[in-house]
Amino acid sequence: MSNPPSQKVDFLIIGQGLAGSLLAWELNQRGQRVIVVDNGNTSASQIAAVLINPITGIRLVKNPDIDFLLPAAKKYYQDLSIFFNQDFLIEKPMLRLLRTQQENQYCKKRLTDPNYRAYLSGLKPAIADLNLITPYGILEQKQTGFLKIKPLLSKIKNYLQQTHQYLTTVFNYRDLTIQTNNFQWQNIKASRIIFCEGYQAQNNPWFSWLPFNLAKGEILTLDSPTCIPEFILNYGFWVIPTGNHKFRTGATFDRDNIDTKTTIQARNTLIQSLNQYVPVFLTNHIINHQAQIRPATIDRQPFLGNHPKRPELLIFNGFGAKGSLLIPWFVRQFSDHLINSSPLPEKTNIDRHYDKYFPKS
Repeated sequence: MSNPPSQKVDFLIIGQGLAGSLLAWELNQRGQRVIVVDNGNTSASQIAAVLINPITGIRLVKNPDIDFLLPAAKKYYQDLSIFFNQDFLIEKPMLRLLRTQQENQYCKKRLTDPNYRAYLSGLKPAIADLNLITPYGILEQKQTGFLKIKPLLSKIKNYLQQTHQYLTTVFNYRDLTIQTNNFQWQNIKASRIIFCEGYQAQNNPWFSWLPFNLAKGEILTLDSPTCIPEFILNYGFWVIPTGNHKFRTGATFDRDNIDTKTTIQARNTLIQSLNQYVPVFLTNHIINHQAQIRPATIDRQPFLGNHPKRPELLIFNGFGAKGSLLIPWFVRQFSDHLINSSPLPEKTNIDRHYDKYFPKS
């Protein structure tokens, strides 16, 4: 049998999580020829809750860039919904169950701040017909929602397959041949290679030096004999209604055990917290229990940029638990950098870590 004919592409993208998918889509829409290589395993993107939440943490802090990140994300997912004729971003209000007097005080402070007005509705003592255990009140948040990521990744994958821009196989770093003006991998010649591998970047021979701060998270999918309200709930963990009396809850946070094994401890923690704050949802029927690893970074900023010695090798990674909000805006900035040599946002360019972390030898 003869070898398949070689093909030349502008970009070889490794990984088809949300980062790799949206980057491939963006470059394709700009007339660039790409090939996406993915091993077909379940990624953190597919399991994550992919919440859109502008106000986070016990201090109820607004993301400083939310005023441009959120419109960019909404517009991007809306455009994808129009193209594929399917809704991906589900906008729902979030009920934040205040658990302490301190949270209640932060809440009252934010409600008087005009910079938060677009994202907060008000403080309520309770919600009619919902048996929520919340002695310090309920904060209703606006412009929140979640991304139906599995259908989105599936649609983009099908599109890439139909246009012959997708390969399901393991990318072996040793099979990459670095040539003068391009790279050769199998029968593909690429001008540049972009790694969108999520937490697996820790094994990448060119980018493993970057200071990731990985965290394991576990999520449960359950069903309930009662009607699930059409709200996202947040009480340290979250509850997302998914239809047909089903909901998801999570996610735990573990920096000590970086693996994808589910644990009884995490399951019990999620169930106990559900019973404490949302007993109306309590059920013993667990449909699914999943674990994945968040590709978080030490300074909580993504990793974008070129390898310091091989600029044709690039990384687009490190979006952590907020990827659904961050990636749409950054994918456009990164594509501008790739095509037009536009500068990357300074706080996300990996050159910020060259001096401290890149090996000198």
